Amino acid sequence: MIMPRAADQLLLPAKPWFIGFSLGVALLLNMLPLGREPMRPDMLALVLVFWNVHQPRRVGMGWAFVFGLLTDVHQTALLGQHALAYSLLSFFAITIHRRLLWFSTPTQALHVLPLFAAAQGMALLVRMVAGGSFPGWSLMAAPLIEAALWPLVVHLLLAPQRRAPDPDENRPL
Repeated sequence: MIMPRAADQLLLPAKPWFIGFSLGVALLLNMLPLGREPMRPDMLALVLVFWNVHQPRRVGMGWAFVFGLLTDVHQTALLGQHALAYSLLSFFAITIHRRLLWFSTPTQALHVLPLFAAAQGMALLVRMVAGGSFPGWSLMAAPLIEAALWPLVVHLLLAPQRRAPDPDENRPL
């Protein structure tokens, strides 16, 4: 049987408290009072996609919707704007999660780039339909930054799951 590249090293199961902690930290990073810059990356969307790809049964569309509502309330945005964008982002991430894990991390970043761009576009579309103003073309830099941060996020969030590399003849795995 051909194994994916990511299976070069067996991973321990992800602990639920670590998943919740990482999502909470990402939510807090989004809530930092740095101002509303259109090109600021959405760390919560990045961590949501990571967990949707690696743990789709634990972090699904329901969590994405809840975090979207929390983001809408925090940013005083149109209620449901981020909830819709995060739900669609989560749906498409779960849809491609099996295929995505076969690729190397930089190639994965290229595959999730359209997801981040579509989520950003959906939030922009909802904002524009509701009568909001166009924030400028620098808005499209955020998905590029999020895709560039993908390898770092993958490395950081998979670190607690990596096994110690000490195999011997009695424990080949």
